[in-house]
Amino acid sequence: MLIYGVSFDLVGKQPIVLLKTADGNKFLPIWIGHPEAAAILMKLQSQTSVRPMTHDLFSEMLEQLGASIKQITVTELRENTFYAQITVVQDGQEIDVDSRPSDAIALAIRAEAPIFAADDVIAESAIEFEGEEVDEEQLEAEVLKFRSFLEDVTPDQFVVENGDEEELGD
Repeated sequence: MLIYGVSFDLVGKQPIVLLKTADGNKFLPIWIGHPEAAAILMKLQSQTSVRPMTHDLFSEMLEQLGASIKQITVTELRENTFYAQITVVQDGQEIDVDSRPSDAIALAIRAEAPIFAADDVIAESAIEFEGEEVDEEQLEAEVLKFRSFLEDVTPDQFVVENGDEEELGD
């Protein structure tokens, strides 16, 4: 799977990461949290923060421990919730760690690790853009509109402010 982009659900204003099959026109939309969307976008746009964010910290810890991320896999969709696994390699041993897809994707970007999705997840949840009923001009217009959005969106747009939370310093 390839990361096609991050967008907003127009109805609920919830971020969506859109994965695309590497060898086709199937797209897997996964609704994610605002912090994870910001973490994914920051890396996609080659931005850095002054202090390490959670996913950067985790990546650095793995590196310091002599471990690496081999791959991540979106493993299943159960009760409208996607599940994923991060495959970590340390000392030649593979360890599968349960994860939310959003965290796994944020880590995969940092590790430059491949992203996979189980065939049954793709069959059940992917949207396919091919066949006679697809208007190629309309599809291209939508793709251009989405890419334009991606060029202008910033990680700050995914930050949710909550007046009840206290700001903590380093």
